[in-house]
Amino acid sequence: MPRLEWPLHIVRRVVIGVIVLTVLAVAIPLTVNWFEERRARCGDGVVKMGDDRECVGVTDGSYTFADHLGPVEKKIKAENELVEKHGDKYVSVAYMTSFTLTEDDSNSEESVRHELEGAYLAQYRHNRGDLSSSPKIKLLVANMGSSAAHWEHTVDELIDRKTSDDKLVAVTGLGPSDTQNLDALRRLSDNGLALVASTMTATNIEGIKGLVRVSPTNVDEAYAASAYLKKEKVRRAVVVQDDARENYYAKTLGDAFTKVFQDIEGHQLVADRMTYDSSVRGAWENELRYMPGQLCDQKPEAVFFAGRGKHLTRFLDAIANRPCQDREFMVITGDDTTNLTADDLAHAAESKVRVLYTGLAHPDMWKEDPDAVSRPSAQHFQPGGLLAKWFPDDQHQDGQAIMAHDAVLTAAQGIQMASLGEVTGESVARMFHQMNSRQQVPGASGFISFQNNGNPRNKAIPILHLTAKGRSELVEVSARRGEPARKQ
Repeated sequence: MPRLEWPLHIVRRVVIGVIVLTVLAVAIPLTVNWFEERRARCGDGVVKMGDDRECVGVTDGSYTFADHLGPVEKKIKAENELVEKHGDKYVSVAYMTSFTLTEDDSNSEESVRHELEGAYLAQYRHNRGDLSSSPKIKLLVANMGSSAAHWEHTVDELIDRKTSDDKLVAVTGLGPSDTQNLDALRRLSDNGLALVASTMTATNIEGIKGLVRVSPTNVDEAYAASAYLKKEKVRRAVVVQDDARENYYAKTLGDAFTKVFQDIEGHQLVADRMTYDSSVRGAWENELRYMPGQLCDQKPEAVFFAGRGKHLTRFLDAIANRPCQDREFMVITGDDTTNLTADDLAHAAESKVRVLYTGLAHPDMWKEDPDAVSRPSAQHFQPGGLLAKWFPDDQHQDGQAIMAHDAVLTAAQGIQMASLGEVTGESVARMFHQMNSRQQVPGASGFISFQNNGNPRNKAIPILHLTAKGRSELVEVSARRGEPARKQ
């Protein structure tokens, strides 16, 4: 049989064709992946995730998570560039929470913006302000997404920053007392980072290595609220509580008040705890709507509301339409009210119900006792202070900026104290428990030191009244267990 021979030019074309097809087989998927990655990327360290294509991750201020954060992130970016430009020794501190928000979040845009403004103030003071110290700190902004849905991605990104040029040693902020946020901080703790929670108050957050918090616990808030009501001669109360399984804030707050208000002197709860479940969409508002009729029959002198601020506004709407219009109501609640916007607060005040709440901090809380706080720290939150100069369109009555400032300031002081040796997450965390006596953190919410369990020692708590203009007016300052506030 004759052998088939191909002309040389045809062989060459076949070989070239095979090579081209092989290259395309490899290149096309790579090109598709490249375009997919580019499409999913929002900025350095920030990617789109979830059905809503939410931009989550970590930035040095180069990427702006939301338009309203633009002015403060611009300042953070400039400060970070200054730290790198000067060539001084530095490490990084992250401020982590949910910065892209939906109606499912308990925090408002106003609230998280104030937090970031307070965090930047602490960075500025430590780097080149009145508390200038070394090593300098870069401030990273970490977004877990709405309801912390993408916490795992953001936490992994933070862990990677430990060994990058950022040299991350501490994470602050950490969001509300919800399941996802607790899972996030446990993962960060397991990876050796120091942690400072700014607004977490749930009582059962203990036993997490490297974690401290600058806010009082819900037990402390319950004692303060109970002491105030008893001083006001209130003897009959009712607890209304969110029964959602993952809302540790509401559960520990309701449990604590139930325990501390009742006593042998005749202070009592006149009915079983009234509950609603905010995790059941479309149902919880109806549950709140039917409660005022029961309250009219039970005739409590005060209602203790253990729920998120955004639920409080719906509850007050319901009470405003109560069947017993001639009966006056007093509602007292916890610190999550500070997450409401100015418009929300004004709407809540329209209910014609006297509303009080235990805040985490307030700019006016030390006017009667200025020696109980670091005056330089407090002055930055007063008219004419740095925050007012930098962000003149923002009011900081909600205390969120103060708490974030104190959280980052705590991390910065831990870094400075650890700088005699190698500054790591573990060495910074060990310094938290040396912050006593002359080493207390000069916070704007008071001088801060920590118990062995990471909770602040004898933290002052402001009792606030919601005025008809939707403003938070200071009533008095209490301390843990309702004792008079005092300098430690």
